[in-house]
Amino acid sequence: MRIIFLPFLLGIATTTIAQNNTLNYGSFSGSIGSSQGSIYTDYFHVWKLGKSKKMEVGLGGRFTSYFGSKQYYTSAPASLASEDNKIDSLHVQNAQMNALNVAVHLGYRFSPKFGAGFNIDAIGLSFGGRQSTTYLAKGESQLASATPSTWNTLLVGNNDHGTLNSEFFVRYFFKSDFAIKVAYQYLFNEYTTNEEIQQLPEANDRFRNKSSMLSIGITKQF
Repeated sequence: MRIIFLPFLLGIATTTIAQNNTLNYGSFSGSIGSSQGSIYTDYFHVWKLGKSKKMEVGLGGRFTSYFGSKQYYTSAPASLASEDNKIDSLHVQNAQMNALNVAVHLGYRFSPKFGAGFNIDAIGLSFGGRQSTTYLAKGESQLASATPSTWNTLLVGNNDHGTLNSEFFVRYFFKSDFAIKVAYQYLFNEYTTNEEIQQLPEANDRFRNKSSMLSIGITKQF
């Protein structure tokens, strides 16, 4: 479902540039989950749509830094991830990676003080240190070396590649240009092993972690 938003938002934004009804949002946020968390900052250029100018469509960028302790990563390719009996695991003792992505934004400003919306990373790259991990498959284990998957691409569900951050948020503007943001964050992050360590039912070197976390942050309107 997420990929459906992308061409829709881009088309609307392109046709409304000339209206000059725009603003910018910059946010800094932190999230926490089970033995994991993230910090991230984003900046969006937003077009205000409709007669009331309350609907917001935007494009921007986001930098995300993820960290986790004793996290399990499962086989990432869609051909494997869709069936439990095809999934193997990668155990990462101290996961840490960073992602810089182009992102899209969809929001609605209910009043001068309240707003809500959704945003998601679309394309970019990830980087981070090499990790010593443990590959787990059908009762057996072996050591493996892994690094963050370099390219991030929003496709459909398990077809996604790399590290992609998304959030559903609400904002309360305690000043005209400053808001507190509370969000539900859904974050994919991915490691690639130094070789195709999984061989059955097909060769694979990509393993993904899916995180659902609570996020809080502050937004500046420009």
